Amino acid sequence: MKLYRIILPVKNIEEAARFYAGIFRQAGQRVSPGRHYFNLEGTILACYDPLADGDGIDRPWSFHENQFIYIATDELEAVHRKFLESASEYIDPDISTMPWGERLFYAWDPFGNPVCFVDRTTVFTG
Repeated sequence: MKLYRIILPVKNIEEAARFYAGIFRQAGQRVSPGRHYFNLEGTILACYDPLADGDGIDRPWSFHENQFIYIATDELEAVHRKFLESASEYIDPDISTMPWGERLFYAWDPFGNPVCFVDRTTVFTG
């Protein structure tokens, strides 16, 4: 089995597509009025705005504040800088090293989603 898609709820699909295109350095693909997909080495990060998609709910969908999505990157410092320059409400001020060796930072994206970016060379899988 393979995990192939993660839904990331957003409040504005246009802003989310622009923000994550800058983070991932790819345009991604609009697949419906409220969904924009980014292919991250075979796993799709799906930015999803249920209101823009017309899904008939009366409020935006969101994660619990500690329900982090972890994304490995070869450019941890550059991604950290982009987050520090963004309108995100919370960003770790520094990159940290965990006791198990991962180098990472935690943040909430500009849409309030909890994300963690990890140096690809330090990813720990157990």
